[in-house]
Amino acid sequence: MKQALVIGGSSPIGQAVCKELAANGIYVLVHANRNLAAAEACVKEIETAGGQAEALQLDILDPASADVLEKRAIKAPIQIIVHCAGKQIDKPFASMELADWNDVIDINLNSFFAAVRPLIMPMLRKRWGRIIALSSLTAIRGNRGQTNYAAAKGGFLPLMKSLTQEYGSRGVTANVVAPGLINTPDTLALSNHDALIGLTPAKRAGTVEEVAALVSFLVSDKAGYISGQQISIDGGSS
Repeated sequence: MKQALVIGGSSPIGQAVCKELAANGIYVLVHANRNLAAAEACVKEIETAGGQAEALQLDILDPASADVLEKRAIKAPIQIIVHCAGKQIDKPFASMELADWNDVIDINLNSFFAAVRPLIMPMLRKRWGRIIALSSLTAIRGNRGQTNYAAAKGGFLPLMKSLTQEYGSRGVTANVVAPGLINTPDTLALSNHDALIGLTPAKRAGTVEEVAALVSFLVSDKAGYISGQQISIDGGSS
């Protein structure tokens, strides 16, 4: 049984990804930083449905977490990594503080390095791996007040192309999934939610299950020849 680590697995999209992977026979580590209760609830749902999972609480940016991940990978290789962690602090660039910039870069981009680097060598030894990072429509089109978020999420495509160059010959693929407007509690609470739907060619928001289905395909054997790519799931907005 393959094992997957879903970073930010306690988030709405992360939970959907965890459930989809578990439904396909993958053992899932549902990562949470602060919201352990959500990760544990997700595990319970997975187990009730007949899947296998466990909650894993870690501050990925804490250097000590690398040792935890390395020991875990020695015990059972983690061959699938899905990075769903994300944070926004929206401000016009001219009034953005350095802390606002650094915090968003840390959570969105630096956490990817911190989590994936310790797991690369065990993955290479198995000669099979899947790495997926969740980006955003903002990384493609930009957005007012989100320069920090756009920069962080925009870093994933060249990163994945570089990982593909380094490790593609060892059976490892690395891709980006870029969602547009997806119905989550946060987006549904937006005052301009209906207006955003009107700007989407599909004239509706996407679902977390649709994002999870795309991720599930990209980590499957059927997607073994897809690497270094960014696939948008945004109803045609990009």
